[in-house]
Amino acid sequence: MTLPPFDLHRATSVEEAGGLLRRYGDDAAVHCGGTELLLLLKLGFAAYGHLVDIKPIHDLQGIALDDGTLVIGSTVTHREIERSELVAEKLPALAAMERRVANLRVRNVGTLGGNLCFSDPHSDPATFLLALDAEVECRRGPSGQRRLALSEFVLGPYQTALAPEELLAAIRIPLPPPGTRIVHEKLSFHERPAATVTAAVRQESGSLADVRIAVGSVGARPTRVRDAERILAASGDASGQALEEAAEAAAVAAGPVADSNGSADYKASLAAVLVRRCVARALA
Repeated sequence: MTLPPFDLHRATSVEEAGGLLRRYGDDAAVHCGGTELLLLLKLGFAAYGHLVDIKPIHDLQGIALDDGTLVIGSTVTHREIERSELVAEKLPALAAMERRVANLRVRNVGTLGGNLCFSDPHSDPATFLLALDAEVECRRGPSGQRRLALSEFVLGPYQTALAPEELLAAIRIPLPPPGTRIVHEKLSFHERPAATVTAAVRQESGSLADVRIAVGSVGARPTRVRDAERILAASGDASGQALEEAAEAAAVAAGPVADSNGSADYKASLAAVLVRRCVARALA
């Protein structure tokens, strides 16, 4: 397999990138890590005459803390996140999750922003960030800036809420309250998740004070399973029966669909097992 010919344009600002996307229209695509895009081009599933490389844009780089929120530039690689001292200190569960994304070769070049923009239903980061109420910051031109909840940004398989000529600039992750335990589990075949679950649980005086659960890779997009959260919150201590009911509710709410990993029923079973496992580990 060989790449089809294209022109590569290296943008140094959000404005320049937007201008290039406007000039070339549907014949242009944003390029950053390229781990998914270049594969599509090789396989002939997509064709673009122009790729706009946004890696040189300084405003899209770096990891910082902003008033209790971890801000990660969209062009930061998975490897940078897993090795970041700031991430290790403030949100070690994120580093642990990133350490298991695909393989080292992919993590060295693949970016968090690129992963979210590609909107592959089989995504570790999207599931994890959804459970932590993450937001994305989108920019277009010198003054066009907006924030969206991740649940509003990821619309479906390979679909996002990005407007024409708009770039994903940063991912904003509110740091969980002290005492929150975050557990991320997945089952993968050939480095591609078949089911992913993240649970963020906080206890006070032995009772559940907060519980958030997201399920991904089993349906068309990652989903916050709020019915399951309500069942556990009402139980107060996630007793055995409540956890069973929550796991079953999560499996239904995730909207499992059949794919190369298995039938919808099989994937629902995977989701239920991982929900039970994540919550139990978080409470242990």
